[in-house]
Amino acid sequence: MQARTSQVAESTGETMNAPASAATHVVKIDALADATATFRRLESGVQSYARSFPVVFARAEGWFLYDTDGHPYIDFLAGAGSLNYGHNHSALRERLIDYIREGGVAQSLDLHTTAKEEFLRAFEACILKPRHLDYVIQFPGPTGTNAVEAALKLARKFTGRRTVVAFTNAFHGVSLGALSTTGNRHHRGAAGVSLADVFHAPFDGYLGSGIDTIEFLEKLLRDPSSGIDKPAAVIVETVQGEGGLNVAGFSWLKHLETVCRREEILLIVDDIQAGCGRTGTFFSFEPAGIKPDIVTLSKSLSGFGLPLAVTLFNRPLDCWKPGEHNGTFRGNNHAFVTAAETLRLFWSDRDFADNTQRTAALLRSGLSAIAGELGAGVCAVKGRGLMLGLGLPDGATAKAVSRAAFRRRLIVETSGPSGEVLKCLPPLNTPQAVLEDALARLADACREVLPG
Repeated sequence: MQARTSQVAESTGETMNAPASAATHVVKIDALADATATFRRLESGVQSYARSFPVVFARAEGWFLYDTDGHPYIDFLAGAGSLNYGHNHSALRERLIDYIREGGVAQSLDLHTTAKEEFLRAFEACILKPRHLDYVIQFPGPTGTNAVEAALKLARKFTGRRTVVAFTNAFHGVSLGALSTTGNRHHRGAAGVSLADVFHAPFDGYLGSGIDTIEFLEKLLRDPSSGIDKPAAVIVETVQGEGGLNVAGFSWLKHLETVCRREEILLIVDDIQAGCGRTGTFFSFEPAGIKPDIVTLSKSLSGFGLPLAVTLFNRPLDCWKPGEHNGTFRGNNHAFVTAAETLRLFWSDRDFADNTQRTAALLRSGLSAIAGELGAGVCAVKGRGLMLGLGLPDGATAKAVSRAAFRRRLIVETSGPSGEVLKCLPPLNTPQAVLEDALARLADACREVLPG
């Protein structure tokens, strides 16, 4: 876990020098106060990521963010998983620039456009047909929480039932419908109204290893005196990102699907953070061999960080009346353009998925080495694919490590109920040299906070 000099090829094909070592380039956070004064004076206190990384960024390329002085930071946040292919990927950028120069439609509500048709055809050819999925595609609005709202509303409309089952430590968004299925007390506390008609069941592993929590849910659903009305749907993340990188086992997911089918309950998989290749396959649920009734996608769907969300669902569920669920900015054609190019570039064959899985193995190996150095009682590797992190003793420790990493110009955020998990979300195409450099910086940060 030694820091090293890295010369890496960026997505543009150019070569650039990464900082020589974690120890020789340490940011003095106090010196950043003047640079961020405008934001502190004029922006709402609701901001979050900026508090953890108080610097002004001027440009981005590949796996680096650059501050106003030109210093590169390795980005292991990647737009909270919305930049799976790195910043400003050259092929996506050039395709978008060409589209804009040609006078392509930018905003179209839900009108038919060539850009939307191109995206729909690419999604069908690269994603749906190879997986034998016959999903209808709905554009509910620009963000993940819009996709979740549409999924919940559709499930209730189709079944005529109100109750939804969600899971402990779930995060599905912070608009009221999505927030009702989110478990975190911090986020729920801002609602100001009752968040009703949702039952939170224990996620896989919540009650300890070796306990199948679906058996508990199954008993409640079968018992007419359990106090739970028959649900319209169950919504689940296969890997809980904000909840602390908790992984649902494949057998657990299969059991959940079996229960949903038997009880005629719709199964919704929220793949907003874990999808689009983050766990090694395009959909995170593929290795489990399940086929959800409804899937939500957003974050890295556009491939370029542009707002785009979809709700996918089995064709027989399409009971919407025209305009019954809508949003002004559901026709982001710039996002359609980059999304279509992303699908063709990365998902037209298995090579990219295979490479992502190899990169994930390298990241897991590096994190395991850090955890081994710190000790089994102090640190554990959590997550799946390139959605990995370190479970630390408490939130204060994880926050201190995140700050120590930032001083070494590595951006890595925390998650979990108390912020106790250091969450790594590098771009899926991060080169090995950059990955090793980042791990060296992270190891040094851990040594600083947890000496000995």
